[in-house]
Amino acid sequence: MASTHTPDTTLMANAIRALAMDAVQQANSGHPGAPMGMADIAVALWSRHLKHNPRNPLWADRDRFVLSNGHGSMLIYALLHLTGYDLALSELRNFRQLHSKTPGHPEVGITPGVETTTGPLGQGITNAVGMALAEKLLAAEFNRPGHTVVDHHTYAFLGDGCLMEGISHEACALAGAWKLNKLIALYDDNGISIDGQVTPWYIDDVAQRFEAYGWNVIAEVDGHDVAAVDAAIAKARSSALKPTLIICKTTIGKGSPNRAGTAKAHGEALGADEIKLTREALGWRHEPFVIPEEAYEAWDAKAAGDRAEHEWAERFARYKAEHPALAAEFKRRMAGELPANFAQTAVDAAVAAQTQAQTVASRKASQLALEAFTKALPELLGGSADLTGSNLTNTSSTPPLRFTDTGAVKLGEDGKPGRHINYGVREFGMAAIMNGVALHGGYIPYGGTFLTFSDYSRNAIRMAALMRTRVIHVFTHDSIGLGEDGPTHQSVEHAAALRLIPNLDVWRPADTAETVVAWACAIQSRHRPSALLLSRQNLPYAPKATSGAAPQASGLDAIARGAYVLAEPGEVGLKKKAQAVIIATGSEVQLALHAQAQLAQAGIAVRVVSMPSTTVFDRQSTAYKQSVLPAGLPRVAVEAGVTDGWWKYGCAAVVGLDTYGESAPAPVLFKHFHFTAENVAATVQKVLAK
Repeated sequence: MASTHTPDTTLMANAIRALAMDAVQQANSGHPGAPMGMADIAVALWSRHLKHNPRNPLWADRDRFVLSNGHGSMLIYALLHLTGYDLALSELRNFRQLHSKTPGHPEVGITPGVETTTGPLGQGITNAVGMALAEKLLAAEFNRPGHTVVDHHTYAFLGDGCLMEGISHEACALAGAWKLNKLIALYDDNGISIDGQVTPWYIDDVAQRFEAYGWNVIAEVDGHDVAAVDAAIAKARSSALKPTLIICKTTIGKGSPNRAGTAKAHGEALGADEIKLTREALGWRHEPFVIPEEAYEAWDAKAAGDRAEHEWAERFARYKAEHPALAAEFKRRMAGELPANFAQTAVDAAVAAQTQAQTVASRKASQLALEAFTKALPELLGGSADLTGSNLTNTSSTPPLRFTDTGAVKLGEDGKPGRHINYGVREFGMAAIMNGVALHGGYIPYGGTFLTFSDYSRNAIRMAALMRTRVIHVFTHDSIGLGEDGPTHQSVEHAAALRLIPNLDVWRPADTAETVVAWACAIQSRHRPSALLLSRQNLPYAPKATSGAAPQASGLDAIARGAYVLAEPGEVGLKKKAQAVIIATGSEVQLALHAQAQLAQAGIAVRVVSMPSTTVFDRQSTAYKQSVLPAGLPRVAVEAGVTDGWWKYGCAAVVGLDTYGESAPAPVLFKHFHFTAENVAATVQKVLAK
């Protein structure tokens, strides 16, 4: 967005510096160094290149901007305020205070104009890779000759810390492989981190590193020369094949006479005396939080934003006239709405699962469900971290995503891009890229790996939950049931650990019907990520009861509530009320059913409750929870994992595993660790004997 006049770039940059140091001083907390050091870079990008509209932060074809070094949050808050977003000066005064729109690190959904939550270093640039990928795929899918409705760049600011984090290697290597030419990263090369000068612990040749990834590199740019940065960005925007890294040499805390270029500028307020000296050094004669009108006029992006969006709206109107179905589909996808027939698709898939009653591993049940859902939902964008044949995340509707030597997305016979991504052995990168894809809009990403490797992905999963994004994790090989690979791969604590993450739905289905429901719920969950924990070994279909709290014909109603009565005593021939409840998940549901049958032979009546999702069940009404787990009935939980999480359900005993597994065939391991119907039945009898 070029300006029609030549603004005072020094004034514009110093407005950022003043707001940053004033806000951090007011809060007595924060990071003034990065905003002060990157102020000139921000002037070049935000006033001369960034396509955005402060009056409509969610305009579909805006450029995406990510502050990967999120600790420098006052940089983006200053930019949003100055350019005209709905972020009042009072919010900057309230920096880092309770319920303000200016939290310590940028948070999507809190501050208008913030595209992603950043702070955990390296994840912001990885989100940006996901956003750039989404743009490229949507452009390939929706643009038509003479009609370009998807055409925007993704920009990221990042620092030394982002590049030290291993996830930056995972993501930036993929960005090069995917030829994301509209991704432009600006590296704040100031040589300082919290512990001081980085040279004793960071000696990477960043330029050669990124060249090896297949990036363009524009090195040795003076980060305090707006014209030089402007020229570098213009050059980067002309790339037709590669993403670009612009290495900007800067001084952290630029303008501070005694703190500039030191670690003291990084993460603490400058102090009143140093701020006074900085004002004098910058020639900034204004009181704290006072911005001169000429600075506001120079920064104001509202009129330019309105023009850019209006021009796009006119192009989209012409596109809609010629391609009405595509236009409607684009708007639906970008709004995050599911097709009108999705509910029926889910019901049909659940009914088919119950009718066919197949005995398959739940990872295979997942693939069967995905066959229906990926066919009905073109926005489902799958993938796997080099375990496609094990995770079974691919379907007949999701051919592999590939790119031509010229950087174009390869299209299938249907004229559409591939929808299954080979992420390579990059679990963390995959998880954070999926976050970026989801935040961009237009796709619902899902990706697979083994459950034990969820630890690699965990912080990105947590960020998805914090950001309330619809991302689906497919975790297979969920217990000692995977067998011979041994304890390095056998998940014991992972289900419990994932259940601890607020706003993450965790599903561990027992059969094909529960797996379909888990997928349907995950797809419908617009503001919550989901994790599906799936078995390697085959699981028999568990017939569903037809009355009481059990599911209706489709299986959706009760299963979708996280737990339901799978079998009453009458199912095994006992016409008496239950004396106890066995709660089970996943592969252990069959143990519970067999134990119920054994106990019935001894005249002991037991209700079996399948609880595929503790997290969903916990949100149900008290009345529903009591209908499934009646007061006064002793409860025994069964799951091939750690026991701690089950005591909150008032269990009298838990058949679980509070140690690591062993290397042996799965049937041997289940017997060795006492996961047998006999042991479950004996445990119930011991509880009743008390």
